[in-house]
Amino acid sequence: MVNMRYYPVNLDIQGRRCLVVGGGRVGARKVDTLNQCGARVTVVSPKVSPAVMQLAAEKAIVLKQRPYRASDVEGMFLVIGATDDETLNRQIHADAERLNLLCNIADRPEICNFILPAIVRRGSFVMAISTAGKSPAFAKHIRKRLETQFGPEYGLVLELMGAIRSKLLADAHEPEAHKPLFEQLIDGDLLALVKDQKLDQVDQLLERVLGPGYRYHQLMPSNQQPQE
Repeated sequence: MVNMRYYPVNLDIQGRRCLVVGGGRVGARKVDTLNQCGARVTVVSPKVSPAVMQLAAEKAIVLKQRPYRASDVEGMFLVIGATDDETLNRQIHADAERLNLLCNIADRPEICNFILPAIVRRGSFVMAISTAGKSPAFAKHIRKRLETQFGPEYGLVLELMGAIRSKLLADAHEPEAHKPLFEQLIDGDLLALVKDQKLDQVDQLLERVLGPGYRYHQLMPSNQQPQE
């Protein structure tokens, strides 16, 4: 058996301090993903892209428009290096390692203690594709293929499942009793019904499996309705 090089994990960075060194195109992408996950982002870079500058103006990030200092990593939970300066990238890695911080250097897996996968995201439904750093281009290729196979209905169904679970718990259902109910919904082609916007049939399925009081439009907020 071949051992995995990396341990797959979904990391909760909500409210945690994260540092991005480098404010160019790559750095801006890293900042965007960190912001989507609720991190408190600081960017350090003498030069920054208009996108990063705009985020700073909106106070969505903290921007320190100057060269990197070793002290910048202090108090951080996670550090990302996104510069084209190899010496600086290695310095960032060494400073982060010294403090046992999570550190990723863009396109340099040999000086990372974690790497970032390509992702397909449909709301809370997220798929991660990793090649263990061997070929980001191949990971991107697979991501593009998966994006054509997994549409927005996957995110909608996941939100619906979450709303159903919350209601079941509020109605004093035992959590261990939920699994067969959700399996019945999945086996009842819930995904296809949501994809095809057959909401009357969705409601019929919900009532048949869960009983009265479970209807799509009552469970889902208006911004989570199927789109044409």
